[in-house]
Amino acid sequence: SRSAPTAPAVPPVVDFQAQPGPLPPPELLVTVMHRLADPGIPGTDKLALVAGATATDAISLDSFAAALRDGGYTPVTVSATDVGWSDSEPGDVRATITITGPDPEQAGDFRFPLEFSPHDGGWQLTRETADMLLVFGP
Repeated sequence: SRSAPTAPAVPPVVDFQAQPGPLPPPELLVTVMHRLADPGIPGTDKLALVAGATATDAISLDSFAAALRDGGYTPVTVSATDVGWSDSEPGDVRATITITGPDPEQAGDFRFPLEFSPHDGGWQLTRETADMLLVFGP
């Protein structure tokens, strides 16, 4: 007996707007920024906190923490609000990060929208965001 011809398989519909799961709690993003801002942690120990960071970026990471310290922001208080999915890269999240020093009269608030990528079960600052926030390079 002859079998009936089969129709070609229909590829599944891919929803590029779908997200990979629940948004990270703000505390996870705050932890990344706390570590980046801590002048007591060497830049070489912060490389995993920034996507695509290399050993040469350690100096920039040290400089960021030193600038916060010198600007009166340490010890820092960090908060993350408006956490949502990024429009630029599927799976990345964006959040408004606020860094406040111990004396708001002296330093005020530093507020910036930042983006984070999932990495090894945690989160790291995207390279694009790091390039805007930090001064990388020679």
